[in-house]
Amino acid sequence: MAVSGGKDDGGPMVDLNMTPLIDVLLVLIIMFIITIPVQTHAVKVDLPVQSNDNRPPPVDPTKNKITIDPAGAIAWNGVPVNDATLAGYLVQSAGIVPEPELHFQPDAQARYEVVDRTLAVIKRSPITKLGFIGNEQYYSKF
Repeated sequence: MAVSGGKDDGGPMVDLNMTPLIDVLLVLIIMFIITIPVQTHAVKVDLPVQSNDNRPPPVDPTKNKITIDPAGAIAWNGVPVNDATLAGYLVQSAGIVPEPELHFQPDAQARYEVVDRTLAVIKRSPITKLGFIGNEQYYSKF
């Protein structure tokens, strides 16, 4: 029989011991946290569509430049492109021997989402020579 909680009446203790229940709940919470799958960041890739014209894309054999303006428009050597076209140009550029340099110049006012999406396309491509252009304008800010 349980000891009474300081009362001298000799009756059984009616209070429930919560410590083991709390311990079990904490262990269950930790197990649930461990078993939750890790969320991965995925970037959707739209593959380029085969075109019927035989014109080669505007890929310079020495250097190519990707720019992003404040409105979020992506341009390859001054020609506006979408993500699928950009991916095709990058693959073609990587196939040139020697591989041309790729210069990346986002505007300071460009949305981070557009810059991030463009960098993801570049990272998935076989490009090995990448340089960031225009970073000197931020030198005095930091």
